[in-house]
Amino acid sequence: MSEQDNIYRNALDKVPDFTFDRAVARVFPDMIRRSVPGYAETVAMSGIIAARYAQADSSVYDLGCSLGAVTLAMRHAIQQTGCRIVAVDNSSSMLEQASHYIALDDGKVPVELVCADICNYRMKNASVTALNFVLQFIPVAQRAELLQKIAEATLPGGALILSEKIAFEADEQNLQTELHHDFKRANGYSDLEIAQKRSAIEDVLIPESESLHIQRLKDAGFSQVIRWYQCFNFASYLAIK
Repeated sequence: MSEQDNIYRNALDKVPDFTFDRAVARVFPDMIRRSVPGYAETVAMSGIIAARYAQADSSVYDLGCSLGAVTLAMRHAIQQTGCRIVAVDNSSSMLEQASHYIALDDGKVPVELVCADICNYRMKNASVTALNFVLQFIPVAQRAELLQKIAEATLPGGALILSEKIAFEADEQNLQTELHHDFKRANGYSDLEIAQKRSAIEDVLIPESESLHIQRLKDAGFSQVIRWYQCFNFASYLAIK
């Protein structure tokens, strides 16, 4: 069981930029459960979608896998023969924790953990790729190239699962932000914690609009894009090649 997220509980003289370091890895399950509305559903449904689009003798990727929650959901859902899951993350602290969860899991699909920058990692023979709450941390100028690389590595009929914090026009953005903060308060975060986390992440996590995401996915080579889930300012999309 993970520790409780108290990283921003006390006032900090200077709030450093958010990173996926060892301190975050220790509390990540608690942090994301209390910070991202609908996270459990997103993880579970990623497994269901992967089961539909996984192809025999192909690779399934979890890019920015963190502690491997989506990896495990896909591992237990996929029934096709000869599949393997490649879980990639650039945080050694996150992968160290993920390796423990995967070692304790009884799933049959082979899982390979890779410590690498997903922008530089070479993919091939992909039937399904999960990119959940990860693209938002990639520099904006590199996002189109990453999605194009994923599309090129995806087999015909394959799919990309993309989940993101999304941006809205000003009036709706204010309401969505307030609702998100209400969600955090309901999960026990104080106003100080919310404010300091926002300060830590504002230059690291850059959200974009739904229309931009959809157009970029189509430009990358995906023929159909649908939004399959949304809760406040967090949404998930399915892009099919």
